[in-house]
Amino acid sequence: MRAVDTNVLLRLLTKDDVRQAAAAEAFIEMGAWVSTLALAETMWALDTSYELSAAALATAIEMLLDHKSLVLQDPEAVSAALDLFRARPSLGFSDCLMLQLARKAGHLPLGTFDRGLAKAEGTQKL
Repeated sequence: MRAVDTNVLLRLLTKDDVRQAAAAEAFIEMGAWVSTLALAETMWALDTSYELSAAALATAIEMLLDHKSLVLQDPEAVSAALDLFRARPSLGFSDCLMLQLARKAGHLPLGTFDRGLAKAEGTQKL
């Protein structure tokens, strides 16, 4: 299966460049894999460069999880991260994903200096 990078995901979600969006759609038509790294980078770009709200970011993640042509790496962890992000959007999706991946791998607690993240179950404030 093919894989996509951050820029392809951004074109699929934002359609801010018509030509590139069409090329991205054509590329994924037969299926494509999305790494958790590409997903995290995409959400960061949508948050910082496109200034999407937490609700819009959550909707974008949900769209990717449900997309007919995309297969997300570790969809269970992504879904759990989405649930945590919806409950506590101030954490940021990347931190929610990092915590859920660590949880799934059995590597808790997740050490952090982030005071907000340290309040989430499974973390340890350093």
